[in-house]
Amino acid sequence: MRGIVAFYLTYMLCLILGIICVALVVHWNYSYRGGFAWDGSAKHFNWHPVFMVTGMVVLYGNVAIVYRMPLTWGQNKLPWKLLHAGLLLLSFILSVIGLCAVFDYHNANHLFMYSVWVMGFTSFLLPCTPMSARAFIKPTHVWMGGIILVLSIVSCISGINEKLFFALKGNTNGTLPYSTLPPEAITANSLGVIIVAFGLVVLKILSNQIWQRPAPGYEEGVYQPLGYDGS
Repeated sequence: MRGIVAFYLTYMLCLILGIICVALVVHWNYSYRGGFAWDGSAKHFNWHPVFMVTGMVVLYGNVAIVYRMPLTWGQNKLPWKLLHAGLLLLSFILSVIGLCAVFDYHNANHLFMYSVWVMGFTSFLLPCTPMSARAFIKPTHVWMGGIILVLSIVSCISGINEKLFFALKGNTNGTLPYSTLPPEAITANSLGVIIVAFGLVVLKILSNQIWQRPAPGYEEGVYQPLGYDGS
């Protein structure tokens, strides 16, 4: 029982940090970068950080911990698989829109994660996939999910720093004390800190073995995560 309470407290923290991330990235681009448009202007680019933070960090992080919720234990797993796949698809779509925004603005060309998403879909959502294949692929699927989240966070932090450098380089001269930074820099830096905090909470949930979905046949109220050997 104590473990379940600890999980939900941690999960609430995850949700709160995620909401703050989305609110901050929208506030930053609306209040300091001029708002949003889809016309090839600088406002067009502003959709990029919003969709990437929302899709590849906040939504993707919550997708990764769907199976960790005790609410899902002991129930038919198919609806939760569909929820997991549906949210992951939504995360992918938002990320593609975010990439389209920056492609249109910079005429760049790079995309990732699609093959990993397809592997997870075919391995765990399709009922015809053998259990032995799922058991073999699951560690890679979970590991790659965590790696993608970390890389997404690193990409967001580097993007925030790059945007601040080009947006504010004309307003500053050299390195300034933090207290004298313009409000936009403080807002963007705060966003970076919250993104990192969100990622750490998600990784904490994913790495805690007692919060893994128990193997079939567990006794209610007793933790038996997958891989539990009884020792």
